[in-house]
Amino acid sequence: MVDHWWQTETGWPIAANLRGLEPMPIKAGSPSVPVPGYDVRILDEDGTEMGPGQEGAVSLKLPMPPGTLPTLWGADERYVASYLTRFPGYYLTGDGGYLDEDGYLFVMGRTDDVINVAGHRLSPGSMEAVLAAHPAVAECAVIGVADRLKGQLPRGFVVLKDGIDIDHDTLRGELITAMRRDIGAVAAFRQVTIVEALPKTRSGKILRKSMRAIADGHDEPVPSTIEDPAVLDALRPALRGE
Repeated sequence: MVDHWWQTETGWPIAANLRGLEPMPIKAGSPSVPVPGYDVRILDEDGTEMGPGQEGAVSLKLPMPPGTLPTLWGADERYVASYLTRFPGYYLTGDGGYLDEDGYLFVMGRTDDVINVAGHRLSPGSMEAVLAAHPAVAECAVIGVADRLKGQLPRGFVVLKDGIDIDHDTLRGELITAMRRDIGAVAAFRQVTIVEALPKTRSGKILRKSMRAIADGHDEPVPSTIEDPAVLDALRPALRGE
């Protein structure tokens, strides 16, 4: 599968393995490299550029190329505040990730999905990569749930591959062990729920924000973009720990 990554705001791919040029080696989990016109940088919370393999905010150094959004309709100030103010001189994509030593981009998830466990900021994308590496897991999601002691704790939700017959307790134990090995004890990852399906938008994005709100006890309405409302309704008891 040849992947690419873009946003509605950009109008065309930010990173891709361009078919019109000589194909590049494919790296699992990466849409390959920034395409001509985009100067992709990874910035830390202070706006300092990160090195290869270091995760931070995926940002685009200005100017933006032709075809991208010049403003928001009737809301110039909101456009500046939302995209251009956090890091002056850069467009903020709102996604976190890193560039590897070969310049390949890895997008790990929305920056507002970062899980804060006792002051440690953890990427749900990195944690999901650990879960997805298990041969029994078809897809997964990790969300941060409010915790009185540590602020947030991560909870994992996994869908099994078709035809997989594995004891659920055994699988949970293996996933928790893998998380401790690859992410570390600081993640405090102890809860994994095996579900039939994950709620998604019609474009295939998992509704982590809705899942997190329900888990935190909010009466979250079903988003209008959801593909199958029954999936979220079926998941509500598990999210609430019932």
